[in-house]
Amino acid sequence: MSLSCCEEEKSLYSTKIKAGALSLGFSVCGIAPADTIGRYADYFKDGLAAGNHAGMTYLERHFDKRCDPRLLVEGTRSIISVALNYYPQHRIEKDQYQFALYAYGKDYHQVTHRKLNSLFAYINKEVHPVNGRVFCDTAPVLERYWAWRAGLGWIGKNTQLIIPQAGSFFFLGELFLDIELEYDTPLESHCGNCTRCLDACPTEALEQPYKLNARKCLSYLTIENRGDIPVAQAQRLGNKIYGCDECQKACPLNSFAIPCN
Repeated sequence: MSLSCCEEEKSLYSTKIKAGALSLGFSVCGIAPADTIGRYADYFKDGLAAGNHAGMTYLERHFDKRCDPRLLVEGTRSIISVALNYYPQHRIEKDQYQFALYAYGKDYHQVTHRKLNSLFAYINKEVHPVNGRVFCDTAPVLERYWAWRAGLGWIGKNTQLIIPQAGSFFFLGELFLDIELEYDTPLESHCGNCTRCLDACPTEALEQPYKLNARKCLSYLTIENRGDIPVAQAQRLGNKIYGCDECQKACPLNSFAIPCN
């Protein structure tokens, strides 16, 4: 009887947390159990060994913590994953210098952090007292993996998280909590035989489905890169000066993208 009651509480808490997230402006919210990433650690390690992370050497650090969030925040039992829409209402004219769509608005770290801190406060006040920590692209957290585990969407062949009936133009954030909750089921891929993202990549940085070589990626080369852009890739820049969205714009699922306010 006590187990049933406990499960009912988990379900109630989870429902209230998701409702709170949506009320704060997040598009979707899911919950995953905090544990190791299993065989996906090998995929991550193989990518590092191949040098596909290019100059992003920070990805080599804290490998164990990336693979087990409980080593990053002791006592973590649940991971709340959220997605915040950034698809803009208006676009820069095609004949002007182009920025990645995510850079159109305010600093997403600040916006997402603020909303996650509000969600954390809401949980403590309206749901249950908890300890936790907020993340948004600021720590060794495999955000797309946890978004997938939390049932938000699946990882597409362009390595982006794709949310059903919504697409991939979203910021991701996490809230690590020290309580057990009701967990969501990861989604299977619905990419099928589609290869539009691979075909659209200007530099063939998507060397095969689910494999991105950042050394060729215009997004990496115009944002994270601190050296010269190789001639072969520079010739494919066109009027892009900050980022590249070609693999996302080619995805049929992004036809469902709704402009944010």
